[in-house]
Amino acid sequence: MHPYQYAQTAPDRAAYIMMGSGEVVTYKNLDERSNQCAHLFRKLGLQIGDGIAIFMENNARFLEICWAAQRSGLYFTCVSSKLTSAEAAYIIGDCEAKLLITSAAMPNNISDELIALTPDVRHRIMIDGTIEGYDAYETLRDECPITPITDEASGTDMLYSSGTTGRPKGVRVPLSDVPIDADNAFRLLVTMLYGFKEEIRYLSPAPLYHAAPLRYCMGVGRCGGTVYVMENFDPEEALKLIEAHKITHSQWVPTMFVRMLKLPENVRANYNVSSLECAIHAAAPCPIPVKRQMIEWWGPVINEYYAGTEGNGFCAINSEEWLANEGSVGKSLLGPAHICDDTGEALPPGEIGTIYFESEGQFEYYKDPAKTKESRHSKGWSTLGDIGYMNDEGFLFLTDRKAHMIISGGVNIYPQEAENLLITHPKVADVAVIGVPNEDFGEEVKAVVQPANWDEAGDDLADELIAFCKAHLSQIKCPRSIDFDQELPRHPTGKLYKRLVRDRYWGEHDSKIV
Repeated sequence: MHPYQYAQTAPDRAAYIMMGSGEVVTYKNLDERSNQCAHLFRKLGLQIGDGIAIFMENNARFLEICWAAQRSGLYFTCVSSKLTSAEAAYIIGDCEAKLLITSAAMPNNISDELIALTPDVRHRIMIDGTIEGYDAYETLRDECPITPITDEASGTDMLYSSGTTGRPKGVRVPLSDVPIDADNAFRLLVTMLYGFKEEIRYLSPAPLYHAAPLRYCMGVGRCGGTVYVMENFDPEEALKLIEAHKITHSQWVPTMFVRMLKLPENVRANYNVSSLECAIHAAAPCPIPVKRQMIEWWGPVINEYYAGTEGNGFCAINSEEWLANEGSVGKSLLGPAHICDDTGEALPPGEIGTIYFESEGQFEYYKDPAKTKESRHSKGWSTLGDIGYMNDEGFLFLTDRKAHMIISGGVNIYPQEAENLLITHPKVADVAVIGVPNEDFGEEVKAVVQPANWDEAGDDLADELIAFCKAHLSQIKCPRSIDFDQELPRHPTGKLYKRLVRDRYWGEHDSKIV
């Protein structure tokens, strides 16, 4: 299915609603505007297989542009609005975007700097206003007809890894020659697993430029439901919206769960969340106590999945399965998962190794054949670079990312375990556990903590948190020291830029409070 079909059968139904501005975009609006935008793409000389870059915050034009690119046979790269001009320019240049679309809400200095930093971009368009060097989107769009272009073709997103351990890499899949309204695997998956259907009310609290929110919002459009888009996440506001709009479906990351759970109990009790039929979460590991509390609070509607932008595998687990296999991310649905050692040999249940998927999902890291090759097993399987194990029933458990592993005195330490514990402490708002230089052991374990109350940052809290870890973990897994930071560099989608935290300690002076 495709939004244009609902424009015929339910033209006045809201395709999406912006929660901040209150703007309602109906299926008729979405169809007509995405047609106009598709004509604009052709008018600018964009042909099937070309690429565009979308660099802006959540706003009412975001999804119409994505749908226009989808029905124009284009690759559309959504760039994090939190990036600096240099970081954004790298992605815009790397994906070979011929058109850059941004908005007036982005800082003018960044938009201005991008002109010089992206010389290969042919056209630049701005939404909700203009500055020198950019044309007005609404003016150009409204000059175009509302009927479909004559050469509609199925385009797709070309998104970039979050760059948590290095420079982001673009994930590119071949364009499909199927019609734009052909059922795709993702729509079938969310229909089967999560009950997506016409008239669901789906809350999207995350940035649309990230893979999961973008794909799920477009998935709702393929099913005829309504997306309620939060421009920015706020824990109490999210609960308020669930009650006010009787939200049936939603998609979260674990840091959002943590922030909602750390609201005062009387605040949480104020809101009725009984309309929720399915709350999906992914993108980062969810500590067991956090997941357990969410199921106790919201009921058995919590569904977790493990997948990547690469689309090479998909594991899923519902609340009942998780309670019987606490900590698991589920069973693989798109082909067998394999756990292998460093030589590529398969490991038995319970043994920790690299996770590979045996599936038909083929991808490449754009312009990086070495990274593409590194992701492949000799049998053709592929990995996201994560470490884990499977139990006897085939449920997968994540241990950590391979790149995050700490090697101290020859012992492999996975910091996720300490992170999952520390985040449950009431005085901890966020935490990163990393390896830092140690002359005798090569690396030692350090935690960098964002305290719930900055006034408590200091030696006493550090000692309290180290003791908390030692009471629950073996000593080798516990941080030997703790530093404090007012805010950790976490991506709005929930992923931690651990590379930026580690960079402070490898070749830079160490300080007690950073």
